[in-house]
Parts: sequence; structure tokens; C-alpha cells
Amino acid sequence: MREIQHRNVERPGFALRRRLLLGLFMCGMLMLAGRAIFLQIYDKQFLQQQGDRRHISVVTVPAYRGKILDRNNVVLAISTPVESVWVNPQHFKRNDAGNIDREALEKLQQIAKWLKVPKKKMARWLSAETTKRFAYLKRRVNPQLVEKVRKLQVSGVYFERAFKRYYPAGAVSAHIVGFTNVDDVGQEGMELGYEQSLKGVAGKKRVIRDGRRRVISFKDVENIEDPVPGQDLVLSIDQRLQYIAHKELQKTVVEHKALSASLVILDAKNGDILAAVNQPAFNPNTRIGLTASVYRNRAILDVFEPGSTVKPFVVAAALDGGYVEDAEKIKTQGYYRVGRNLVRDVHNYGTLSLMQVLKKSSNVAISKIALKMPREYFWGIYNKLGFGLTAQVGFPGEASGELLDFQRWHDFEQATLAYGYGLSTSVLQLARSYTALADEGVLHSVSILKREEDYDAQRVFSRETAKQVTEMLEHVIKKDGTAYAARVDGYRVAGKTGTVKIAVAGGYADDRYLAIFVGLAPVSNPRFVIAVMVNEPTAGKYYGGQVAAPVFSKVMAGALRVYGVAPDKEDTMPVLITKIK
Repeated sequence: MREIQHRNVERPGFALRRRLLLGLFMCGMLMLAGRAIFLQIYDKQFLQQQGDRRHISVVTVPAYRGKILDRNNVVLAISTPVESVWVNPQHFKRNDAGNIDREALEKLQQIAKWLKVPKKKMARWLSAETTKRFAYLKRRVNPQLVEKVRKLQVSGVYFERAFKRYYPAGAVSAHIVGFTNVDDVGQEGMELGYEQSLKGVAGKKRVIRDGRRRVISFKDVENIEDPVPGQDLVLSIDQRLQYIAHKELQKTVVEHKALSASLVILDAKNGDILAAVNQPAFNPNTRIGLTASVYRNRAILDVFEPGSTVKPFVVAAALDGGYVEDAEKIKTQGYYRVGRNLVRDVHNYGTLSLMQVLKKSSNVAISKIALKMPREYFWGIYNKLGFGLTAQVGFPGEASGELLDFQRWHDFEQATLAYGYGLSTSVLQLARSYTALADEGVLHSVSILKREEDYDAQRVFSRETAKQVTEMLEHVIKKDGTAYAARVDGYRVAGKTGTVKIAVAGGYADDRYLAIFVGLAPVSNPRFVIAVMVNEPTAGKYYGGQVAAPVFSKVMAGALRVYGVAPDKEDTMPVLITKIK
């Protein structure tokens, strides 16, 4: 009993230690209370800064991408506001076992159905084992669908504002305009070539977030930097002509079962590209399953041997240089031996005038004319016409073609170059070269952006020679010429056909051709130059005059009508007037 009582008696100094400990606790509490009062009343800025660090963050504000317009301000590409839907699986409502709440699961499955999210992908995000904190359900969703998703108010589902590119012209101008990717970055065409000026500069702003990093307020946030919209781009393209060319080229590819085709329309007065179309075409608004061979702008990027379409330049060069006379007669026998090689014609045309050389498209005669000229002079004319050089139009990947240096020529190379073999060019370059005939000997630079005047034009042929050769090319369109199908009712038309064998390993294929036609109208005052190339027609016809010339005729007729160009062919004008009455 004494032992128990002894244990209950306080040891010496115990009470003192207890008081000291209680005193320390009281001092600590007073210090904390004092600090709290100081921070909340006298130094509020400190707590505000600390809170802001945890609940205010900076977000990017996307910039509006500049529009792409045709020369008449018709919209070819425009950005529209859209939203992307994304999820943070860590914010989904889950039960104690880590599984998604039943109501939330049903809503998430409904959202996945609306947005067409694959089931396997959705299952990974719904799994209790997932560690993901960010995943897009779908990007650039149309506003109506976003609103449906928003109304479900599902925890863990968020929205991000962006822009979607829309192409009102669809397939008609797709090869020129190009397209952007899901991040609105240019991938092809003018969208890629002028990405820096079109894209603009994104802005920045501060937003308030909750503990789960969700944006909970846009009120009274600070604009750090306003977004700067991209610049609009005005093209030289005329959407009306683009549509006419697109429609006619499409019909031709189907009718002749061709692999592809390209067509370019140039303004004969300043070199502006008024249309550049290709087949097959594609719709840039939906690019599922697209391949590079379809969206490649063949008119500007692909090269080929131009064949007989270059023969007018050989005649013009020889006339300007004084190597042939106006009344020159050239004997042909159906073939011409050049060294160990033979140059052949389809028929023996006998003796031909310069006009007949172009009308009959004689390889023998044009070879003889070419071999009269010094190599350096002949090469210089081709070089001035732009062969072997890029047209510097500003289109990504633009082709330059090839023109062998004259120091490496032999006589046979010089002869074959005269009828379009041994050099390569694009449809755009070929069309450009004909501006030297259309504008009285002046070669124009070409532009895909609208401009008022060509400051880089240069004279290649004399005015007299250009007019003389152009009048010779009128005879190509006559009934006994090679391109009667290129005629346009009411108008004088000049042009040249080309039928080119396709180069293959070891030589040229005997059954694969390019059908080409280049022409201008009206001859009295040329307004347009049109070049057409049809690649490998396989339905039976393959000559340039049979396949490419009819396309030229229909497109040229449409272009002249759209621009209201007056007829200049006297013998058909009364007929036209009667029809109008």
C-alpha cells in the first residue's frame, strides 16, 4: 500500500517541467496567430502571390490564320473557330475500387460514340491502371457536337479552342491552295509556301484554375499579349477559269482513260497564272487515304519532254538570227541522217516552207534549221525562254526542268532538241515560253500572286518575228493542220501540238505517250495562253491534236466568254451576231 501511494506522489521538478512545456505551446500559438494576423491584414500581397502561383496560369490564345483569296476576292481558304475535346483520366469519377462511376461511364461512352473514338483507345483511358493525364478525344470538332458534349458536364472532359481550315472551292483549287494539318500548319501548296505570313502570332492570357487545374474563370483575367491574325493572301488565280479548266480536264481524263493531266492558263499580257489544274484531283476538306501522287501539283512540279511544241521557237530563233529567210524552202525526204543517227518524219513531206514546217510538224526540216545555228546561240534562246530554270513563282518544290549545256552537245543532240527531246520542262514553264510569241516577242515572268504589272518581262524575239511565227501557227489549226480540234468559233487561234514518247529504261516506250497542246487567242490581240498535257491516254487516241487540242478549245472558249473578249475572226462574226439576235 505504501508502495502504491509513493508512485502517485509527484517527483520533484515535474510540475515545473509541465508549466514550462505549456508555456512553450502557448508562445508558439501566439506567434502563429500573430503571423496570421500580420499576413492577412498587413501583408496581404504575399498570400495573394502564393495563391496566384497555384491557381493562376498562362494559356496560349490561338491566332486567326489569314484567308487565301482569288484575284476577285473569292475565298479559297478560311479558318473557322472550333474546339477540341480532351480528357484527364485522373479526374474521372471513380468508386473505392478505382472503377468509373456508373453514370459517368455511360456519359463517357456516349461521348466516345459521338466523337467516333475507337473502343480500344477509350478502354485504355477508362482503365483504373491508367496514368495518363492528357489525351485528345477528338480535335477540331464542329460547334454543334461540342455543345452536346458540354451539356453532359462530365468530370475529366475538357475543351480547347482552336481553328479549323475550310476550303470552299474544294477540289477545284486544291492543288494550288494546298492544305494544313490538324495543328493548322501548312503542309502543301500555298498554305505551305506562305506559312510564315498566313499563320499569325499566338497571344497569351492569364486564367484562374481550380485545384485540379481546370479553368474555372475567365473573368477579370489579364491579357498579356493579344493574338496577331495572319495576313490574307490574294492569288492571281481566277476561280471562274479554274472551274472551267477543272471540269474539262476531268472529262478528258475519263474519256481517254489517261493516268493524269495538267493545264495552265496565263494572262498573255503580264504572265499572271489565271488557272492551274490537275487530274486526278482531291478534296482538301477530307483527306482520308490521300497519297502524295494525288495532291501533287503536277502542272508546276512535274517535268517532261515537250516534243514538237518547241518547234516555233526554233523557227523564230533562226529568223531573228538571220539563219533562214522568210521564203526559205527546206527539202525533206522522210528522214535525215545526222552522224550515225536518223531523224525521221511520219511521212515524206517533200519541200516545205517555214509555215509548212510547223503545220506538218516535220522533224527533218526543223532539225536542218536548228543545225544552221551556232550551238551557243541556239542554247541562248532556249535559256532566255526559261528552259532549265525555275519560273520562280514561289510555289514549294517548283521544278526547274533540264537543258544540257551547249558545250556537251553533238549534232544529233542539237537536232533532237529542235523537236523537243533531250530537254525537260513543266506545263507552267511551257505555257510561260509561249508568252514570248503572244506578247510580240516579250517573255513574261509568271506570278501566282495578283499583280498589276510584270516588271521582269524581257524581250526574246523581235516584234516582227513573233507576229510572223504566230501567224504561221494559225495554220496548225486549219483543217489540214495537226490541231483542227483546237479551233474556237469566232476567234483566230494559234498553237502547236506535241505527241511525245515516254522515256523508259534503255530508250522510249513504243506504246506510251504524252499528248500536248499549247496555244493562244485571239491572234489579233492575244489575251490568254493555255498549255495542256495529258499523260498516257489509253483509250485509243494519243496524238496531241486528238487528245489535248479539244481541251484547249473548250477551256479557251470559256475563258474568252468569261472575260468578254470580242471575236476577231471575220468569217464567223456574222454568224455569231445572227445567233445573238
